[in-house]
Amino acid sequence: MEKRILGIIISILGIAGLILAAVTFMSGGESSRHIKSIFVYAILGIIFFVAGIGLVKNTNDKAT
Repeated sequence: MEKRILGIIISILGIAGLILAAVTFMSGGESSRHIKSIFVYAILGIIFFVAGIGLVKNTNDKAT
């Protein structure tokens, strides 16, 4: 059960990273620092989201 909760938390962090990348993208700006931050947030968000979903999906529930 603990792995499933950890997977949910990691998935939420991934969604937050993707939202942060979208907000940064929509705020404008064309500096290289701005573009790098968008890529970093998006890549980390995707990694966390996929890892969290995989952890939730592959964790078996045990009857208590």
